This record gives sequence, structure tokens and C-alpha cells, in this order.
Amino acid sequence: MPHNAKKLTTDAYKGVRDFLPADMAIQKAIFSLWRGICEKYGYEEYGSSVLEPADLYRAKTGEEIINEQTYTFTDRGDREVTLRPEMTPTAARMVAGRRRDLIFPLRWYSIPNLFRYEQPQRGRLREHWQLNVDIFGVEGAAAEIEIINMAFDITRAYGLKDTNFEIRLNNRKLMNYITKDVFSLSEELSRKVAKLIDRKDKLDAQSFNAALSELFAPDPHLRGKDEQLLTLLNSGNFEEFISHLPQTAQEHAGLKEIREVISGLERLGITNVRFDQTLMRGFDYYTGTVFEVFDLNPANRRSVFGGGRYDELLSLFGNDKVAAFGFGAGDVIARDLMETYGTLPKPESPADVCICIVGDQNMPYSLDLAQKLRSEGVRVAVDFSGKKVGDQIANADKRGIKFMVAIGDQEVTSGSFKLKNLKTKEEKVVDEDGLISEIRRP
Repeated sequence: MPHNAKKLTTDAYKGVRDFLPADMAIQKAIFSLWRGICEKYGYEEYGSSVLEPADLYRAKTGEEIINEQTYTFTDRGDREVTLRPEMTPTAARMVAGRRRDLIFPLRWYSIPNLFRYEQPQRGRLREHWQLNVDIFGVEGAAAEIEIINMAFDITRAYGLKDTNFEIRLNNRKLMNYITKDVFSLSEELSRKVAKLIDRKDKLDAQSFNAALSELFAPDPHLRGKDEQLLTLLNSGNFEEFISHLPQTAQEHAGLKEIREVISGLERLGITNVRFDQTLMRGFDYYTGTVFEVFDLNPANRRSVFGGGRYDELLSLFGNDKVAAFGFGAGDVIARDLMETYGTLPKPESPADVCICIVGDQNMPYSLDLAQKLRSEGVRVAVDFSGKKVGDQIANADKRGIKFMVAIGDQEVTSGSFKLKNLKTKEEKVVDEDGLISEIRRP
């Protein structure tokens, strides 16, 4: 190394993770959990590149996402490219492009790698993997009920009980009705109010109230209406919230959809659902029901994943509207949840048996034996270290390998082996066939 050369760091880039085998085993288990539940409901897996045109996100996700929260750059062809921060616009692009060839309703899921340029914190990094689940082509509440049922099953599979979490619901139609029709807010002010409401849980009451008053203050026609909106936002339950609305709103589509979803989930035995008028979800493309799974544990009291209806997103590609509902669940929060509740999967052993080689002259026979075992479906690790047998046994035991067999001159000559169970410390003398049957024994 040159005298003045800068020593390279061994740290990963800020906000991303290295996965050692034990971490990789946990991630694989989470992915397997996700795939198992999705496929139980008849959903099919799809995939796509991490690179997308920046305009895909600028068009509907919001200018803020592009300017402040993405890895966006200009490539050598002078095209503006973004490392995808979310998967829903990609799914919409793919469905819109192949709409005539697809059979609806579509049930799709994916586990993409996503990138966000933001401040790393618990549960949120600059790179993560996320389960995305979407159903396309179903307009009624059946889509919401099925998808939220899947979200419920996933949360239970993390190890939470019904009493550990809530499923919180709101509806963008209802909130748009309130901001535009009840309070006569402009499009721009409605959007600002929606973004403020979305942050309500992150602000103390005084700060939120002051921010809302500041938004209403420039328009004299809105004087005092911030207090009316606060009354709605601070309602204790669904019925109290409705009581503060004009009677003409009783049959509004948003209210009807919320009732349908809650009653449909209750019929499935899912009773930990509640209306939350402050739930907005951050993306501009939501058009109807939105939901979040909320962990009630004091150690992790927060929203852990969610989604909503986005019936107009596909029309950005020049198509007619296609009804769509879905959610995203991240692997970082999944692991945090499982750590909180003590349900993290234990890493599996990397092999069923370790072959210890005693003497270099026995290497060829050991490798032949390993191949025979592998051809029978046995996972075999061969120790090439040349260390003493006791050290090789200790290393195999530390790695969680259940069986060990040592191959020396006697074993090569006789064709019989001492198979040692490193868990029970029992030993059995077996031939090659016996070796396979003993390793496979439950």
C-alpha cells in the first residue's frame, strides 16, 4: 500500500446494511413468511429493475419525494433516472403497459429493493426490502377486505396477538369531502392540510394547532374554521366524528366504504380495527380507503406498515382507470417487531454433517464420500483446515452442525465410520448406507 494512500473504511454506506449469514437467515425467513401468506391467497410474484424514469415519481408521488428523498441522477444519455423509492408506481406502469394481455383481477406481489435518501432511524433506513401486495380490477370493498386480511395474517405471523396491534382505517374520499366541500379549501390548501394531518401524531397538540391556524389565517373566510376542523380531528370515535359533520354527509361514499370494510373484517373475526380520522398516508395517489397496522407495544408504539386504494394511478399512462388496492411492508420494521416480541427465527445449521479429514492422503476419499451424500440430498460441509480432530469437532458444533464423521486411514480401509451426534454426544458405527439413514432420521 503506498505510503500516502488513504486507508479504505470497512463501514457500509450510511443507512444501508451488510448481511452476515445470521442476518441473511433472518431476512430469508421473513421473505419466506411473506411469500407463504401471499401465495396462500393466490397472489403471483413479479419483479422489475431498481431504475425508473424520475418522471414516474414526479407525476403522482409528489415533487417532494424527488427533490428531497430519492437517489436521482442524470445518466450518460441525459435521462433523469431514480433508484426506486417505492414499488406501486412501477406495478402501475407494468399493468398499464400490458393491460390487454392480462387477466383481471390481478393478484400480484413483489419483494423489491427500495432506496430513500433520508435520515436513518429505528425502523427506517436508506435502503430496505419491502413486500408489496396489490389487487387490480376490483372496485368494491372485497379488495380492501382481502388485502387487510392478508396484512392481519402477516402481523400475526410476526408473532403478535390481536391485542398487540390495531388496524387503523380512514378514507381519502371522506377527507377530501371535508377539506373541499365542508370547509371550501382550495386544492393547494387541501393538500397542505392533508400533509399536516398526516404528521399529527408526530407533533404535540400546541404545535399542531398553531400550524393549522397558520394555514387558515391568510383567508378571512376561514376564520374560526380551524377550530371546527380540530373538533373533527379530535373526535374520540367514528360516531362522534360523524356527529360533527353536516347531515348531508351521512351517505357520503367515504363513510359508506369505511363501514363496509369494518363490517366485512368483523365477519372474518378481525375485531382490532378502528377508524382514525388523522390517518392520511403520505402519497398523493391514494383515492379511497387507507389503512395502517399500528403496534401498541410501548417499546415500538408506531405504525409498522400500511397502504390504500389508488384507482387513478394507471390513468397517468394514458389508460382508463383501473381499480387498485395494496400495501407495502418493510423488512426493517418486520425484524424490529420480531425482536420486540421475541419471535425472531433462529438461524438454521448450514449443513447436516461435517466431514473431518484426518491426514491429507484421505482427502480424495472424503471428497468422494461428500459427493455421494450430496447426491442423496444430504447437506455436507468438508473441513479443509487440517486442524486436530477435536478442533474440527468444536468448530462444527459452534456452527450448529448436528453430525460429524472423521475420515482417517481406518475408515478408508474398512468403509465403516463413527457418526457422532454433536447435540446428544452419541456415536454410532455405520457404513455408507447407514450414514445416510442416520443423518436423515427425524
